[in-house]
Amino acid sequence: MQVAKLSEIWRYPVKSMIGERIASTEVGSRGVVGDRAWAVRDERVGAIRGAKKLPGLMKLAARYRDEPTPERAGPAEIELPDGTLLMSDSTQAAELVGKAIDAEVSLWPLQPADKLDHYRRGAPDHEDLEQELRSIFALQDDEPLPDLSSLPPEILEYESPPGTYFDAFSLLIVTDASLHELARLAPDSRIDVRRFRPNLVLSTEQTGHVERGWIGQRIRVGDVLIEIKAECPRCVMTTLPFADLPHDPAIMRTLVREADHILGVYAEVVTPGTINENDVVVLQS
Repeated sequence: MQVAKLSEIWRYPVKSMIGERIASTEVGSRGVVGDRAWAVRDERVGAIRGAKKLPGLMKLAARYRDEPTPERAGPAEIELPDGTLLMSDSTQAAELVGKAIDAEVSLWPLQPADKLDHYRRGAPDHEDLEQELRSIFALQDDEPLPDLSSLPPEILEYESPPGTYFDAFSLLIVTDASLHELARLAPDSRIDVRRFRPNLVLSTEQTGHVERGWIGQRIRVGDVLIEIKAECPRCVMTTLPFADLPHDPAIMRTLVREADHILGVYAEVVTPGTINENDVVVLQS
């Protein structure tokens, strides 16, 4: 059954930096080729960190000069807030990125999954676990914590599933219906797709949070078969200022109140292949 069309494809060469929209891409077993192939390590805590902890990362942008391949992503070009361009593998990258976000950092390409210490979480900012989670998810004292039971258990110990720089799963999918619904519920907020960092944006004639009904099912997009694994609980990153978008805590207030923290779904690749904008999206029976 056709349920949507693929309207946008995004990849994020460096974890937590502004990504790039592309018209076509290969999708491998680890998702969109070149997606989150690099990450920033906070040397003060000795761990990989994203914008949940280093919010300034969202003011930097990353793109590829040379198209990545499944075998090798290659270095990414990083644009600093002042317009300076540098390559992620350059000798000055760590110093310049660190100055831009006021942190002591290094930049790392994806490491093998057996290098567990590379992926291990650093010390939390708060000794109390609930306070730490409230900070990560930008929650007020009277708001409930999100349900994280459907996410991979290893993310409790590791910043990302070892062998990846993903928060949980290899693909994040959002429908325009969910974005339109959030915009309706939060009319004073700018509901811009860039805030929610999807890989795939699907256009559908349905309304509401359509993709939440696909959990446990499979969709085919172009040559690629995808299994929808879990809902995506949203965090502080949706509220942060970057580019032309302002700081907006109201987005999380609305998501918590109206959508149980959720916008979009996580997915994994079953059959790799190629996808293109305007590909038909078919829900498998």
